[in-house]
Amino acid sequence: MAGPLSDVRILELAGLGALPYGSLRLADMGADVIRIDRVAEVPASDDRTAKPYSSWDRGRRSIAVDLKSPAGVETVLRLVDEADVFLEAFRPGVTERLGLGPEEVLGRKPDIVYGRLTGWGQTGRLAPTAGHSLNYEAITGVIDAIGPKGGAPVPLLQILGDFAGGGLTLAYGVMCALWEAKRSGEGQVVDVAMTDGVASIASTFFGMAASGFHRPERGTNLFDGGAPFYAVYECADGKYLSVAPIEGHFYARFLEHLGLADTDLPAQYDRERWPELRERIASVLATRTRDEWATVFETTDCCVAPVLTFDEARVYGHHLDRGTFVDDTELAVIPRLSRTPGELTGRSPSWAGADTDEVLLAAGWSTDEIASLRADGVIDG
Repeated sequence: MAGPLSDVRILELAGLGALPYGSLRLADMGADVIRIDRVAEVPASDDRTAKPYSSWDRGRRSIAVDLKSPAGVETVLRLVDEADVFLEAFRPGVTERLGLGPEEVLGRKPDIVYGRLTGWGQTGRLAPTAGHSLNYEAITGVIDAIGPKGGAPVPLLQILGDFAGGGLTLAYGVMCALWEAKRSGEGQVVDVAMTDGVASIASTFFGMAASGFHRPERGTNLFDGGAPFYAVYECADGKYLSVAPIEGHFYARFLEHLGLADTDLPAQYDRERWPELRERIASVLATRTRDEWATVFETTDCCVAPVLTFDEARVYGHHLDRGTFVDDTELAVIPRLSRTPGELTGRSPSWAGADTDEVLLAAGWSTDEIASLRADGVIDG
């Protein structure tokens, strides 16, 4: 790998969703990620195949270790000696009980970055409890703000909680701590809570709400579908078009293409007459299909685009121009760096423990040591 993180090695205690998403972003930038799976996860010898749909398992080697045995913990700590980052996503206190908490890991390698990803964080009254992305999004106020006027809040596909607030925030925090460690020679703990991440992403809207610009009722505001010029409209074929000409000059062009420029319309920002304006716009957009309108508005600076399904997005012209989609599951590595770009690692998803011998041999274990660990049930694969 020639990416900017080609000299970074990451140990990842296997977790779900947000954690592998974050570490995969680092792997695609060149980091060498070693996932530590449980021995119990190693499939039978006649079924050693990767999960058929889990792209998260790509880009990392896997070793299987019994973390409940002292020898297994020592195996991981020996790998820590050559690592730059240690990642875990257990509830607070779990790795401490295993003997792999920050005290042990940083004691072993003082300049390592110890990344901890949880929903609620390491502290706070909810820290020890279970939760999922929707819960983390809910307590930040974000979910309450999203949905139709008079309707219920809308779940967000785990995008904000798990992946943006969690995985991407973890990757960002790890890179900040790595940069500082290069200067100081000292590592530190990165405490990533998905609740913190979601709240941070929504920080602009907290400000809008405090100023009174964003009102509590869903579907009545500028960015929540309340504004008729920042909304989604149904077209003649039952498909949808996104409309977002917020600025006056873009809005004027939008009205021209609708044939409404010279008609008697309410002022763009007259909130009281937004329902009337919405009805006028909707009646025109309902006269053609989504794709017909998309052709009309493409490259016009009217801030209009078709609402696509996942399948349609893969073959959309702009995405094809950019090479956004590599295949049915993989997307191009972002952000796109000019000199040391990341790239898809090429390492296919592997079954738990597939690389145990390779990793340990490269880290200095002898074949006899590996055989002894396997015989004692400390490792597998």
